[in-house]
Amino acid sequence: MARWGEFAAQAPEMAEAGRGLIYQFGPGLGYLATIRKDGGPRLHPFCPAICGEGLYGLIGPSPKRYDLLRDGRYAFHTFPKAGGDDEFNLMGLVRRVDDADESAAVLAAYLSSGSTSSGDEIYFELLIDRALLSIYAHEGAWPPTYTKWRAR
Repeated sequence: MARWGEFAAQAPEMAEAGRGLIYQFGPGLGYLATIRKDGGPRLHPFCPAICGEGLYGLIGPSPKRYDLLRDGRYAFHTFPKAGGDDEFNLMGLVRRVDDADESAAVLAAYLSSGSTSSGDEIYFELLIDRALLSIYAHEGAWPPTYTKWRAR
């Protein structure tokens, strides 16, 4: 697994395109897939934040929080590019953040992007096993150009 900073150092153009898709509407936005207790998938709207070397999520009391505490596997997918179809996808494991200084920095980054906090969240860092960027020549064009990355 790799942190966002390691991914960005190894695949800078891909990371920059991914960052652009994450923040295209202001706050970080996308969908987070987790695994239910019965093994089935669960999909949630999600507001991530890139802070320093990490990609984080603040997750309040919800099914996705309990899924991640029990089984840390996730998949994240951005909204498609506004006016196009480009997309960015990550998969990996989460790490619970308990350090007060790290949590304060993440909260500041989260709030500065336009996201809000209810104050009852658990902070998770999304560690990356693999990433996929799909770029389309124009809206509706098929197939896209795929760029793949995998943690070493």
